[in-house]
Amino acid sequence: MGSVGLLYVGAVLVVNGLMLLGIVEARSAAPLNLFVGGLQVVTPTVLIITSGGDPDVILGASGIYLFGFTYLYVGFNLLAGLDGTGLGWFSAFVACCAVVYAGLSFGRFDDPAFGVIWLVWAVLWALFWVVLGLGRESLTRFTGAAAVVAGILTAAMPAFLLLTGVWADYTTTWSIVIAVGTAVILAGLYPRLRGVPEAGVSPTAAAGPGVPATSTGVPEPRASRSGARAGTAAPESTATRPDDRRGG
Repeated sequence: MGSVGLLYVGAVLVVNGLMLLGIVEARSAAPLNLFVGGLQVVTPTVLIITSGGDPDVILGASGIYLFGFTYLYVGFNLLAGLDGTGLGWFSAFVACCAVVYAGLSFGRFDDPAFGVIWLVWAVLWALFWVVLGLGRESLTRFTGAAAVVAGILTAAMPAFLLLTGVWADYTTTWSIVIAVGTAVILAGLYPRLRGVPEAGVSPTAAAGPGVPATSTGVPEPRASRSGARAGTAAPESTATRPDDRRGG
């Protein structure tokens, strides 16, 4: 279940990132944010109800809500044309939680790959906070590019690897690929994309990231002045199934 949700988190992250880059019109991205946000609220609710009180399942599901609410927030902001400051400060809260989930992935769940993914999400959400909450528009385009990269490397790619059964045997390899790949790509894009966006490319008209869940089953997001996105998935009734402890 978590792997499927993670795939669609990748989609919403890419679309929201393209919004911040000024390629996708903001309101046209609202439906996808609402669809994925709704999925990321229904999924953890079902997981908790069917968990039988399993603390690991409940812990994983708790993180999915963070991203479900983020995407819904983005969708409503885009449709209503609301100011994105509230979304920006909510993104700061999500970023802090992502650091905690990263620590749980490295320690409690012995899942270094999703530990790295959670750290990438923490950085991405921190960028949403800076752009939306603090109004640093000079980072709008770079944040959009970061959301696109995160959507591919931390959501879509892991989702397909999990669905095909290739992920579990090479988690250390994937953690290195994701960490190095993300760092190299973003380091190369930063000098080119930093600066005040052109007219019409405003963070208030774009939306944020989406985020998957770690081995704890928690999710991920992306944002703009009027929206942000996130997604995740959680483990099902057994915490021993790695593909069910990741979200999107």
